[in-house]
Amino acid sequence: MNSKIGVLLVNLGTPDSPSVTDVRKYLFEFLNDPRVIDLPWLLRKFLVNIIIVPFRAPKSAKIYQQLWTKDGSPLLIYGERVKEKLQTALGNNFEVELAMRYQNPSMDDVLEKMRLKQHQKLIIIPMFPQYASATTGSVVEKAMKIISKWWVMPEIKFIGQFYDDENFLNSFIERAKQFNINEYDHVLFSYHGLPVRQVDKVYVDGKPCSDHNCENEITEDNKFCYKAACYATTRLLAEKLNLTNKNYTVCFQSRLNKDWLEPFTDKIIIQKAKEGAKRLLVFSPAFVADCLETNVEIGIEYQKLFEEYGGEKIQLVESLNDHPMWIETLKKLILKNF
Repeated sequence: MNSKIGVLLVNLGTPDSPSVTDVRKYLFEFLNDPRVIDLPWLLRKFLVNIIIVPFRAPKSAKIYQQLWTKDGSPLLIYGERVKEKLQTALGNNFEVELAMRYQNPSMDDVLEKMRLKQHQKLIIIPMFPQYASATTGSVVEKAMKIISKWWVMPEIKFIGQFYDDENFLNSFIERAKQFNINEYDHVLFSYHGLPVRQVDKVYVDGKPCSDHNCENEITEDNKFCYKAACYATTRLLAEKLNLTNKNYTVCFQSRLNKDWLEPFTDKIIIQKAKEGAKRLLVFSPAFVADCLETNVEIGIEYQKLFEEYGGEKIQLVESLNDHPMWIETLKKLILKNF
């Protein structure tokens, strides 16, 4: 029997390659998750399998080809590095593994490996600073579905949202030190978008997100609202960066339609360009590793959009990736919870 503490890091996922076939497999698994597309079963199956995946896979494959490096997907590369460095930092009493919610390394395979080790305790960290049902919620549901079938179930601890963790915040501040904020006309804090209906579902009082002052405060009512957590993350970072309200904007990227969280990042970029801004600094504090949404969407697509309307430079603040302060943040989160 192995009495080590098992630590499982779980990120969203990535195709095995940028080929249309592998991207199609990834999208099929990802978009069929009812926590991602929260529509009735039959409607979701029709939209995903008949309309979205067949038409989106070839286009997405071309985008993934822009992201891919000679070593593969950045999300997986950084995930493996974090796993190795965190293992070294934690020492022999812990055993660290990495899984992806969608595709490989799969949660099924990695958790089966951990089951055979018979850990006395299992700590699972969904790598999403702000809670959303489509990310953290999906990881927790999947993990419990797998573990519920085990005959021997260890003590299990999930480390949920950590957007307000001081070490997490300071890790992003450290990333920003290479830039002189005063040289930029405006700062954007761009978060991955969600359908408005998904944040509305958080509230047990039946009132929509728009009735809960999520842009300005965190309360007992909205503490699990993704929008509220994004705005709270921004306020905490802005304070550390000595930014006033007029110096920055919170926005949401990667939208699929108009019924997603606003303001939309692309619209804000166009607006700032039209107002005469030439240089924008962009943080993406919903991502702990650079990926399609940071390197391609912000770094390439939004750069072209900004230039089209008269802007010059969109500077992305690199994500935490495998930075030493991020490794130390994870170590402290784990030690605090084991």
